[in-house]
Amino acid sequence: MSTSTPLPWMERMGIPRPLMWGYVAVLIFMIGDGVESNYLEPYLTDWGFSSHSAGLVISVYGAFVALGSWLSGSLSNLWGPRRVMRLGAVLWLAFEILFLGVALPSGNQTLVYVFYGLRGIAYPLFAYAFLLWVQLTTRKELRGSAAGWFWFAYSAGLPTIGSAIAAVSIPLMGSYATFWLSFALVAVGALIGSFAVREARGAQPMVDTSAPGRSARTELLRGVSVLRRYPRIGVAALVRMINTTPYFGFFVFLPSFFHDEIGISTSKYLALVTFMGVIGILADPVFGRLSDRFGWRHIIAWAGGIGCALGVLVLYWLPQLAPGNYVVALGATVLYGIMLAGYIPLSALLPSLVPEEDKGNAMGIYSLAAGLSTFVGPLTYAVMDPLVGHTGVVLIYAAMYAAGAVLTWKYLRVDEDPGEQRRATPHTTAVTGTAPHSVA
Repeated sequence: MSTSTPLPWMERMGIPRPLMWGYVAVLIFMIGDGVESNYLEPYLTDWGFSSHSAGLVISVYGAFVALGSWLSGSLSNLWGPRRVMRLGAVLWLAFEILFLGVALPSGNQTLVYVFYGLRGIAYPLFAYAFLLWVQLTTRKELRGSAAGWFWFAYSAGLPTIGSAIAAVSIPLMGSYATFWLSFALVAVGALIGSFAVREARGAQPMVDTSAPGRSARTELLRGVSVLRRYPRIGVAALVRMINTTPYFGFFVFLPSFFHDEIGISTSKYLALVTFMGVIGILADPVFGRLSDRFGWRHIIAWAGGIGCALGVLVLYWLPQLAPGNYVVALGATVLYGIMLAGYIPLSALLPSLVPEEDKGNAMGIYSLAAGLSTFVGPLTYAVMDPLVGHTGVVLIYAAMYAAGAVLTWKYLRVDEDPGEQRRATPHTTAVTGTAPHSVA
């Protein structure tokens, strides 16, 4: 029996055949990266860090995640996505060895800050370089679907399956040994991503730095100037930051809100969040597929923007109408998780705003915006909650989503959007009698 039988189905679903193993690599890599996501802070606290210091370690890590997110696009322009993925894998493994083999055994907290913090630059290089590779390779009519499957693999690993593995591994092996288990998983994903993906486009630089006026330095600067040269990239980046800003802000106060106001225990709240994540992951490829049918911009604005605006209001108010009712709380939480997947097509839309030579720079800005949301969400809560309370913060979050919907609808229409082209085709044929073409 031929092993290639399922591949045509994968192509139709939006997984490019040459990149199939890349999706597997991202899944395994992010599972390994996500193993520690829910136990690192308590581990460091038990190890000797204060709660504040442990949180600062994670903040330093987050800053380097944002840097790596931006570099993933700019370096892919210079070297090609495959080389950037390899660099990310090597850096992750190297800094993890230093963290586990030097910093922790020595008891030196400064080394923990340095080695663990610097490791944050690594996973975005691996994962987001592959996302760019996906957008370079996939036919435009399936780019939304391909992005949906990427985020399915990414989110299934970090934190969903990774956290589940830690929950099983820590009682059996202990916390320190579980770190080494995550190392092994990342190594497997790195090997698959580095050597099993043979698609030629991702092995080549996206720009020729030997051409007049094109050097490595100028290309890195173009990674910033792309915002000035293509202002709509800034709009799309703002929409991407809005996507998960309330999501990360909710993590600050929802645990105590559900416990104190709704009467749901912490363990049951964690189950809510886990279920929200699982359903959201399943919704990623669905919304990707829908966006290729109905239009990237339409799904982002209506399902993402308006859907999430309504979702945060339902998540906050509906459980208050039925205190202690777990089914109601679960339904409200899952609704928000599903609507978050409405932003999936932005991964396809944003690089379509620029020519080929700047797609890497555009995706670097996209990834940077994603990283910044982990900071802006909690900051918004910290600044506004003393002034307007929980209710005011939730209304601000809802207003963010509504504003993002307006920005998407008004400024992010692109010729390559397959949904826009389908709507234009009947009109064009009927009125002009000419061959169908894209709308402006």
